[in-house]
Amino acid sequence: MSATRKPARKPLSARALAIQVMARVAATDAYLNVVLDSVLDEFQPKDPRDAGLITELCYGATRRLLVLDYALTTVADRKLESIEDKVLAALRLGAYQLFFMRVPKHAAVGETVDALKSVGLERASGFVNAILRKLSALAAPPLPSADPVDTLAIQTSHPAWLVRRWQRQFGPDRARAMLDADNEPPKVVIRANTSKVTRDGLLAQLTEAGVEATATTTSPVGIVLGSPGRVEDLLGYDEGLWQVQDEAAQLVGVFAQVPATAKVLDACAAPGGKACHLAETNEVLAIDVHENKLPKIESEARRLGLKERLSSRALDAAHLPDDLGEFDVVMVDAPCSGLGTLRRHPELRYRRQEKDFGGLATLQREILESCQRHVAPGGLLVYAVCTTDTTEGPDQVEMFLRSHPDFTAEPPRGLTLPMVQAYLRTLPGPEGFDGFFAARLRRMY
Repeated sequence: MSATRKPARKPLSARALAIQVMARVAATDAYLNVVLDSVLDEFQPKDPRDAGLITELCYGATRRLLVLDYALTTVADRKLESIEDKVLAALRLGAYQLFFMRVPKHAAVGETVDALKSVGLERASGFVNAILRKLSALAAPPLPSADPVDTLAIQTSHPAWLVRRWQRQFGPDRARAMLDADNEPPKVVIRANTSKVTRDGLLAQLTEAGVEATATTTSPVGIVLGSPGRVEDLLGYDEGLWQVQDEAAQLVGVFAQVPATAKVLDACAAPGGKACHLAETNEVLAIDVHENKLPKIESEARRLGLKERLSSRALDAAHLPDDLGEFDVVMVDAPCSGLGTLRRHPELRYRRQEKDFGGLATLQREILESCQRHVAPGGLLVYAVCTTDTTEGPDQVEMFLRSHPDFTAEPPRGLTLPMVQAYLRTLPGPEGFDGFFAARLRRMY
């Protein structure tokens, strides 16, 4: 007697998979990009357009979370925190389609409700349908009007404390440009592996292969890709001709201006972009406190053909052993708030709190103090953070220089880069950069 065969599971729609992703991120505090990649790998949508829709829905709804939630609170008869994760995810995704996508209103409501049913929550479909239909009657999401900062915070979906902080640090106009830029999808940028190919040579190969590609405006080794799809399928990936890296992150390696013969320590190396960039011309020891992150760095180095110049060890940069020795260049890409990468990691803006800066500043000082002991006389200490915050950037460096008179800030020579005084600084805005800060400090004796 043959066993009863179970009916094949019906493939989930793009909206249903987006509900799964959003609910999982909310329930676990995981990174959105990690959960999204995991779900796409697990379910493998056959149509590339579905993968694109899932990505747009998840990132768009996360970037606009505060304004979506405010709109929902104006029509819902219960508090949002009392609604289960998948139902709330469906409400947010439906609201995002209504207000920020060119989706017919009936489709935004109906297909979102159908998606909720397909993930096993038919019992909540009437509630979600009623809420989304109320929202569909509005021309735009409502906003609070009592306080200008609160209005701007909801409108741009950033916590009010961050809006105030950026207005204080950068002025109202630049702060608004940063807030708006965080809600724009970032372009895919790659860095040419100059140990194998020039930037112009790679650009010519990509263009000939029909890939939409243009040179970055500031980085001499970067290329911007237009709608590339899966980057692993592009020309040159398997051959190790390039690595994905935002232009601002590339500028840190350019700004460092590391001599070709220098022995380099990358003290906080994961995920490995800067370590591999440096290994194109130098011998690099890449260390990270998280041993489980080292295989990814080593794998990228092998793909890029840089394994002979890059080695790795699990070490805590805040407590380096004395026998590690001295290096001509020590790169400290320090743990930070990540406020410069909010367009790539939009969930961070809701998880960070203003009180976090004290602990981060302490850790950054500990790492700098530990790492400076391993800079050879005449060598360089390069400090970098992917944040906009002045307390983690120039304030941190100025404090270090006051207590270490044997170091001096030394900007690179012959380069045109976005600088503030002796330091590299990029900010989110119309320039298209992530927010980065870097200082190049010379040990004089």
